[in-house]
Amino acid sequence: MSVMSPESDKLQQLNALCKNTLAEALGIEITEVGPDFLCGKMPVDRRTHQPFGILHGGASVALAETLGSIGASLLIDTQKQNCVGLEINANHVKAVRNGFVHGRATALHLGRKTQVWEIKITNDAGDLVCISRLTVAVLDRANK
Repeated sequence: MSVMSPESDKLQQLNALCKNTLAEALGIEITEVGPDFLCGKMPVDRRTHQPFGILHGGASVALAETLGSIGASLLIDTQKQNCVGLEINANHVKAVRNGFVHGRATALHLGRKTQVWEIKITNDAGDLVCISRLTVAVLDRANK
């Protein structure tokens, strides 16, 4: 019988949030969490290819927004607030045909009403594939 670390428990909880979502359909997995960053990976396969057999830019953006949005939600009280994407941009700088891409979302600005996250996506060799910036709005939940 193994004892799970608190980080392992957190990763399981975060990956469970992705069940029945786009993240699960694309095979996105959260792999590491820190105080101001979140890492994950996504396979480059038939689910994430564009018609010419390379990683679809939209799949990279989906990975970026998934990591940035989850990272943002870890830094708020989700009983009182929600995080929603306000703006995202991405520069695709290298093609990938197979393997995995690995994303690291890092908080650049943590305000009361907005957060800005930088997401660097690399291939298995560590080469930069995509650089993205996500702006998240922090909204108060309506009282029900």
